[in-house]
Amino acid sequence: MTVTLRGAGLGEEQVVAVARHGEQVALSASARARMERSRTRVERAAASREPVYGVSTGFGALAGTRVAPLRQPELQLALIRSHAAGMGQPVENEVVRATMLLRARTLSMGLSGVRPVLAEALIALLNSRITPVVPRHGSVGCSGDLAPLAHIALALVGEGEVTDADGATRPALQALKAAKLKPLKLETKEGLSLINGTDGMLGMLALACADAERCFRTADITAAMSAEALLGTDRTFQAQLHEIRPHAGQVASAANLAKLLSGSGIVSSHRRSHHAVQDSYSVRCSPQVAGAARDTLDFARRTAAIELASVVDNPVVLENGDVESTGNFHGEPLAFAADFLAIAAAEVGSISERRLDRLLDPHRSEGLPPFLAEEPGVNSGLMVAQYTAAALVAENRRLAAPASVDSIPTSGMQEDHVSMGWGAALKLRAVLDNLTHILAVELTAASRALDLRAPLKPAPATAAVRDLVRKHVGGPGPDRVLSPELAAAEALVRSGAVVEAAEAVIGRLR
Repeated sequence: MTVTLRGAGLGEEQVVAVARHGEQVALSASARARMERSRTRVERAAASREPVYGVSTGFGALAGTRVAPLRQPELQLALIRSHAAGMGQPVENEVVRATMLLRARTLSMGLSGVRPVLAEALIALLNSRITPVVPRHGSVGCSGDLAPLAHIALALVGEGEVTDADGATRPALQALKAAKLKPLKLETKEGLSLINGTDGMLGMLALACADAERCFRTADITAAMSAEALLGTDRTFQAQLHEIRPHAGQVASAANLAKLLSGSGIVSSHRRSHHAVQDSYSVRCSPQVAGAARDTLDFARRTAAIELASVVDNPVVLENGDVESTGNFHGEPLAFAADFLAIAAAEVGSISERRLDRLLDPHRSEGLPPFLAEEPGVNSGLMVAQYTAAALVAENRRLAAPASVDSIPTSGMQEDHVSMGWGAALKLRAVLDNLTHILAVELTAASRALDLRAPLKPAPATAAVRDLVRKHVGGPGPDRVLSPELAAAEALVRSGAVVEAAEAVIGRLR
């Protein structure tokens, strides 16, 4: 499948396909024609006596400084070099690829006034698997993701460093020559249009939404397995109880839990026992927490969808020929969405860890051995796996503190309020990575607990997941090194294999 930029919006799936799976990209003829018309308008503005920001003036606090026509190309290259001021470890290649795709998408909309060759150059890097090295720190989420985008633009002009298709880091010019690509020579306004967008934070948000969906579905599965292993009731998940408080996410999560537990021999074995009148909140209220997280994901996706169909540049070249300054580069909508989704994901991890702790505690686990150990005392079982989950939950609580309420003025107070959207998106990715690990620990413990309920049989769906885990992680027995087994469980969660195993039995989860 080729993702074609037609001068319109993109979907989350297309971003994931290019950024994560290496799908090819193309520029449509109609988008190229739109860009050419827009370019003509910019060239007319550049020759005008009227100062036009970013075309015939400096940038930021230097917007009042006039630049002569002959020096405007020099201005654009100087802009890229000076703004490539990031520091720290590089962000992941998938983040850079998403950013490149989304900048090419905005340029293809034909309101930036740049030549089609700029979008084509970004596409060529994507298709050649050449990825600029972009440091983690440098964007405050306003005036666009300036530093990260400048490091990408630097590679287009043959400067800076990139990783090639083999994963080797090398000078950009060397990689371009090897791929038979020519470095760009920037003209009027083109440097500015390469860096003035929210593409970095938007790319991270789009990738995070896909990851959050997988995690939240997995959380329903691990919640069902834990509820089953704890001899919990499934009555609290029946649809009529959620229709009287019909938050969409809650209704969907409860429906998932009911399907996952359908046909459980473990649940039916104690349906009339007195202890299961009311389960603990971490079991009983799982749909309310996971459901609220799903609703938050829906909000984040709506925000991302609008941005994926938007033109984010400054200035923009309108169809009537006017070149106008905008504030659309301000990342606040994305910052809010990333912060909110990080809070939701942190809570999904928090309630997962509480179920895990209940599985390991003999006072609350309804007859399971302490820490699910064989010969407790001689063996410690999964005791310290819970420590790991607790540490991850604590880290997520710190990361859930919103970045978007912080603002540090930049550019000589011209840019006196910024969104910190890049930082919010980086935090969100970290929270989701931690959540993946937390769910893997619960998955490991719940699978072992289901084994320990034998000869009672789990539901067909939870049994299928437990059987998948058993192919990669050992069952109950004497203590052994846990870290490799937890890593194997984490890989199953991250790949989506856990969700696929359950869905193979009961159909698509909501």
